[in-house]
Amino acid sequence: MTSYKQFGVVGGGAWGTALAQLLAADGAPVRLWAREPDVVAAINAEHRNPAFLPGAILSPSLTATGSLAEMVALDALLVVVPVPFLRAVLGELPAGDAPLIFCSKGMEADSFAFPIDMARDLAPRRPHAVLSGPTFAHEVAAGLPTAITLAAADADVAGHLARALARPHFRPYVSTDVIGAEVGGAVKNILAIACGIVDGAGLGLNARAALISRGFAEMTRFGLARGAQAETLAGLAGLGDLVLTCTSSNSRNFALGQGLGRGEAAETLMADRRTVAEGAFSAPVVAAAARVDGIDMPITDTVARLVAGEVRVADAIQALLSRPLRSEGR
Repeated sequence: MTSYKQFGVVGGGAWGTALAQLLAADGAPVRLWAREPDVVAAINAEHRNPAFLPGAILSPSLTATGSLAEMVALDALLVVVPVPFLRAVLGELPAGDAPLIFCSKGMEADSFAFPIDMARDLAPRRPHAVLSGPTFAHEVAAGLPTAITLAAADADVAGHLARALARPHFRPYVSTDVIGAEVGGAVKNILAIACGIVDGAGLGLNARAALISRGFAEMTRFGLARGAQAETLAGLAGLGDLVLTCTSSNSRNFALGQGLGRGEAAETLMADRRTVAEGAFSAPVVAAAARVDGIDMPITDTVARLVAGEVRVADAIQALLSRPLRSEGR
């Protein structure tokens, strides 16, 4: 049986730090790579990451490094690098055979590649998996109960990794549908921005419930067209994550949408490059991919235009409300 005992985390943002803390909470040694020298220094000297996960006290067994070469000898790597920067980091990662578990959500511009697609290009010898589901970083770091999807094309790899990652309060459910897990994670962030806009504009809970339902229909159309399984999209990595991020300002994407709904400029709201609302990067990419494939995704397209500053919120809302009536199944 394959054994994964020594984990590393590539990416020192809030989610990467939370996952590293999850794995190190029982005293197990975990190594985290971060590009930012101040993050590395704070984790090693103070057992904190004030830049990305303020308030969390980290285990002394969690150490940080700025060298990807120091990650090579580990049994498995959780890769938590924002998608726009992922290809560059994978290109810098030294060769090895440890599995890569992708925890970032989104699609690459122009190529329409998901993280796992990039891995097949840049690290074809390694096993690949996707970890996705309804998770807020601060809750995972605090040890609150969490369920999540662990997907890998090889069922044995998925099972072994899930057992290695599982903790009493962290429950991975195994899947072989990596496309479904990737689609759910990418699209739900876009829809969270849309729900935040509804909240910020004061449109009410009826409108938000309708948007979640119609947004899930968009996610399903897009996922099925790309080979995802409906069960995955209706599970933790799809609907579960959608519900979480569309109902709380703890979601960076929802908070971005709230600001847009109040009339604030997207450029101002996204000025802090250390706080990444992944849906802002995903929206134009998913919208473009949907157009190429002939998939109707009006909410996604509207969010893309709002983030780009191409349309006013009031006009975007009116355009969605004035669309022709149709069967709910479409």
